[in-house]
Amino acid sequence: MTGRGKLIAVIGDEDTCTGFLLGGIGELNKNRKPNFLVVEKDTSITEIEETFKSFLARSDIGIILINQFIAEMIRHAIDAHMQSIPAVLEIPSKEHPYDASKDSILRRAKGMFSAEDFR
Repeated sequence: MTGRGKLIAVIGDEDTCTGFLLGGIGELNKNRKPNFLVVEKDTSITEIEETFKSFLARSDIGIILINQFIAEMIRHAIDAHMQSIPAVLEIPSKEHPYDASKDSILRRAKGMFSAEDFR
C-alpha cells in the first residue's frame, strides 16, 4: 500500500453508515470486501464480531468507528484489541447517546494518569 493512506471502517446502524458513506468512506478491497457493516436488528452478534476481527486483520484499515451500543455487544473483543492501529473509536448514534463511562479508550486513558499528574 505504498503511496496510499489507510481507510476508515464503520460498524454502525443504518443512519450512521449512510452518513459516512455519503461522506465518501465506502471502499472495497481487492477481495471485494467492504469497509463497513450496517447492523440491523436481525444482525447476529457473531457476524458483528467476525466483521470487527476482519477489520482488525486488514492492513488497509487505520481507524474503526463503531456505534457505542454495538460496541457493548462485542465489548470483550474490543477490550482485547491492544494495538494502536487500527484505532477503535466508539461513536454515538441517533437513538443511543454517547456514554463516556463505557468508552474503552477513555477508560484506558484514565488508568494512565493519576490526580497527581495534573497538579
